[in-house]
Amino acid sequence: MPHTPHTESQVVTKVHRELPISAQATTSRALLHNDAARVVVFAFDTGEQLTDHAAAKPVVVQVVEGRLRFHLEGAEHELAAGDVVYLAPGAPHALEALEPSRLTLVLIEQPR
Repeated sequence: MPHTPHTESQVVTKVHRELPISAQATTSRALLHNDAARVVVFAFDTGEQLTDHAAAKPVVVQVVEGRLRFHLEGAEHELAAGDVVYLAPGAPHALEALEPSRLTLVLIEQPR
């Protein structure tokens, strides 16, 4: 995904068709990247995981489809479609798909 100006509007369509949930896999695709935010969609098959990690920037995660077990700063949360998580910079987190799932991640660019 090329970097685009934050002053330029953008529409992305057919995301689910172009990023299907693949058997025994975790896949992702960047949808938008500019000076204000980076948007990435993830697709997980049941049992797929992202191990413990952290981002240096604030992140907003929204579950679009399915159910996830989300570990945030030592606490476990079961999330379903429509649920939202805000991650403070540096917050350790991990997840596991409890069923085929999709989420959208928005990485917020901080002003310099």
